[in-house]
Amino acid sequence: MPTFYYTGKNLAGEARKGEVEAVTIAQATATLKRMQINPSTLSERKAGSFFDKLKGFKLGGGVTARDLVIFSRQFATMIDAGLPLVQCLDILGSQQENAEFKRVLMEVKSSVEGGSTFADSLRKHPKVFDELYVNLIAAGEVGGILDTILNRLSGFLEKAEKLKGKIKSAMTYPTAVIGIATIIVAGLLIFVVPIFEGMFSSFGKALPAPTQMVVNMSNALKHQWYIIIAVIVGIFVSVKVIHSKPKGKRAIDALLLKIPVVGDLIRKSAVARFTRTLGTMLSSGVPILEALEIVAKTASNTIILEAILKARLSLSQGKTLAEPLMETKVFPGMVTQMISVGESTGALDAMLNKIADFYEEEVDVAVDSLTSLIEPALMAFLGVVVGGLVIALYLPIFSLAGAAGG
Repeated sequence: MPTFYYTGKNLAGEARKGEVEAVTIAQATATLKRMQINPSTLSERKAGSFFDKLKGFKLGGGVTARDLVIFSRQFATMIDAGLPLVQCLDILGSQQENAEFKRVLMEVKSSVEGGSTFADSLRKHPKVFDELYVNLIAAGEVGGILDTILNRLSGFLEKAEKLKGKIKSAMTYPTAVIGIATIIVAGLLIFVVPIFEGMFSSFGKALPAPTQMVVNMSNALKHQWYIIIAVIVGIFVSVKVIHSKPKGKRAIDALLLKIPVVGDLIRKSAVARFTRTLGTMLSSGVPILEALEIVAKTASNTIILEAILKARLSLSQGKTLAEPLMETKVFPGMVTQMISVGESTGALDAMLNKIADFYEEEVDVAVDSLTSLIEPALMAFLGVVVGGLVIALYLPIFSLAGAAGG
C-alpha cells in the first residue's frame, strides 16, 4: 500500500511530520484529519534506494503481532479489574521485553497523561497500531467497553496470525525442497560433470545431444556464472518494478487469482480476512462506511481492494452491501447471499463472523490440497531433473559399450 509523507500542525498549533498508509491521497488526507492534523504538505513516497530503505531498518525487528496480542489481552484484564489507564500503560510498558514496543508504550502513556485520548495517542504510532486497531479502540472509549474491544482485538489478531501462518507453512516445504535441489544440481554441474567431460574427450567421438547440453550448462555455470546471476537479478528487479506500478500490480494480482489451486487459496484467505475484519469492526460500533475504507487497506490483492471500494461507493449511494459485492464477481455467491441475509435480518456483524469461521476452515482445506499436490509434483520434478542429468552423463558410456559389443 502507498505511503504518504506529511508535514503540518495539530489543533494546538504544534508542528507535526510523519507518514501514513492509504490507498489514495484523499484517504491519506482524511486519515490525518481524524488524527487532528492539518497537513501543509502531503506526498506519496516512491520506491527508494537501497540506502534509503536502510534508514528505516532497526536491528532486532519491530513490534510483532504476538506482542500486540499479549499486550491487548493483558490490557483488557487490567481494565476489567478497574486499574486506571495510565497505570496499565506504565505496568505493561515497564515489563515489556521488546525495546521498541516499550518505547512506544511509554510515549503513549506520556501522551495520555498530557490530555490526549488513548486512541489519539495510539494513532501517533501507525507502524505499530494500524487504523483498524486505533478505530476499534476509539469505539471502545466512546462506548465505555474498552476491555471488551481489547479482547475482541486479541481474538482477531490471533486468528489473522494463524491464517497467515497456515499459508506460509504451505510454501515452506516446496521452497526448501527447490532450494536444496538447486544446490545439488549446481554441485553436480560444477564438480561432477567436468570429471565426466575429461573422460568423454578420450573417446574421440561426438557426444550425444543430451550429454552435450549438460556439458554446455556446466561450462556456462563455471565460466559465465556472473551472467546467470545478472539475468536472475534482472528478472527479480523487473518483476519488483512492474509490481510497484499500479497497472503492473493489478495485472499480477489478477493473474494470481486465475492460477489453479493457488488462486483459490488467495481468494478464500481474502474472503476470510475481509469478513473477519469487517465483522469485528461492525460489532464494535464502527460505522460501516468507515469500516469498509479501513478494511480495503488490509486487502493485499488489488482486485479484492477494488471490489471493496466499489462496494463502499455503492453503499454510500444507498444500495445494499451484498449487491455491489455480487456485481464484482470477486466474492463467491454463497458469501454475498449470506451477507444479504445478514443485512435483511439486522445481524450483519454476526453473519460476517460466521462466514469468516467457515472460510478459515476452507483455507485449511485449501492449504492441505495445495500441499498434497505440491509433494508429488516436486518428486516428479526432481526425478526428471536429477534422473535426466544422470542419464545424459551415462549415454556416451552406453553408446561406447554398445559399439564394443557390436
